Amino acid sequence: MGLRAEQRERTRSVLLDVSRRLFAARGYAGVGLADLVGEAGVTKGALYHHFEGGKSDLFRAVVEQVHEEIGTTVAAAADAESDPWDQLTAGCRAFLVAATDPAVRRILLIDGPAVLGWREWRAIDDAQSASHLVESLELLVETGVIAQQPVVPLARLLSGAMNEAALWLAETDDPGALDDVTTALFRLLGALRT
Repeated sequence: MGLRAEQRERTRSVLLDVSRRLFAARGYAGVGLADLVGEAGVTKGALYHHFEGGKSDLFRAVVEQVHEEIGTTVAAAADAESDPWDQLTAGCRAFLVAATDPAVRRILLIDGPAVLGWREWRAIDDAQSASHLVESLELLVETGVIAQQPVVPLARLLSGAMNEAALWLAETDDPGALDDVTTALFRLLGALRT
């Protein structure tokens, strides 16, 4: 990689890091373009060079980054298990743990759908993590662990429940909340078993 390419990549990386920190702390609406470029130490031209749509494109890239990181975390937790049922429950728990981070909650679950719109946010979620949940449920149906049923609606229901639980977890001060949510989720999932 040449020097100019390295500089471009470094600028893009700095913009992502700074904007992620600011969006997490202040929310999308609380961060101005001047804040972003000032903190990153770049010009507005540099920001627009990397993110044509400016702040909204930069935010979209941050949402994609957060989704990708959580997807990697969930996949790693699931892949650490050999049994398909244990893969599902480990992945679900890993999502809840990751989503309790207030920065993740703010960027991914609050501002993401509001700023990008539900369809665009859902497309990012589908590309990063929802497809893994569908695949896991399909395997459980195929192996007879859960009853034959439409998997995509089931995945949407479970995803919605976990997103809602993650929002609640990120706001509560109850030290036992994660264990309580996990117990309730596993009980809910257990009802699916044949």
